Amino acid sequence: MLPEQEHRERAAAHQIAVDRLTEDFLARRHAGAKHPVEDFLFTYYSHSPGKLSRWHPGVGFLLEGAQDSERADWKHYRRTAAGVTLDVEGFREDRASMIGFARRLLSTTAAAPAQLGCFGLHEWAMVYKSVQHGQRHDQVPLRLGAAGTDEVVEAANIRCTHFDAYRFYTPSARPLNALEPTRESQTQMEQPGCLHANMDLYKWAYKLIPAVSSDLLLECFDLASRIRRLDMRASPYDLSDWGYEPVPIETPAGRAAYARAQKGFAEESQVLRGKLLAVLDQLEDQP
Repeated sequence: MLPEQEHRERAAAHQIAVDRLTEDFLARRHAGAKHPVEDFLFTYYSHSPGKLSRWHPGVGFLLEGAQDSERADWKHYRRTAAGVTLDVEGFREDRASMIGFARRLLSTTAAAPAQLGCFGLHEWAMVYKSVQHGQRHDQVPLRLGAAGTDEVVEAANIRCTHFDAYRFYTPSARPLNALEPTRESQTQMEQPGCLHANMDLYKWAYKLIPAVSSDLLLECFDLASRIRRLDMRASPYDLSDWGYEPVPIETPAGRAAYARAQKGFAEESQVLRGKLLAVLDQLEDQP
């Protein structure tokens, strides 16, 4: 039971936190401007700033005195004599397929060993042979130029395990990947060293809203934001005009720096993955 004053204060604090996280993106969108790094969490992922700003306590809480609030009419909430709470049964029935897939993916990824030797080459494979195929983020120059980027890809051993990164490879780059991830093999191939699998924890958190708390959602958002910055600093793009120093993975020092950061993110992601699995366990255990 959360007393009315407490849940109102927590909702207001959440709104302030989200306003800070989204204000630059919303200002750019209003001005018709784009940011090649920071817009990603609002454009690639489908959770809008408006949805992010809604505060949810998560499964297992009852909000005292909220029966007449707007929240009582939100999807997957229900009124009780004492307040408003998650409609667990309705949520489980409505989202059964997604819940099942999320549990399989999160649990198999959590149990897999972290692979730390990819060095972010998926981003390079997405612009391989860019003269022929065109360039993603074409408003940003390539740090080594098109030919230099191609040389790095051709000299590398690319072993990307993440389907949603692999599917953006150029046609010329796909045969160079040692693995062939598919949507069907996703639960067998994802592993906790993968930056994109760890960014996707944000996706699974918002897909499980309102069973997932907004506190956990913002933890996943923060991790995804920091991973995105590493992902792009290690990419072939020259982001110096945007204030980002490169992690030059074409050098031994750059690869070592990338692997250290990747290991840290892998450890953080396992903690959040465990928290999301705990929410799924709690959903299953609720009457």
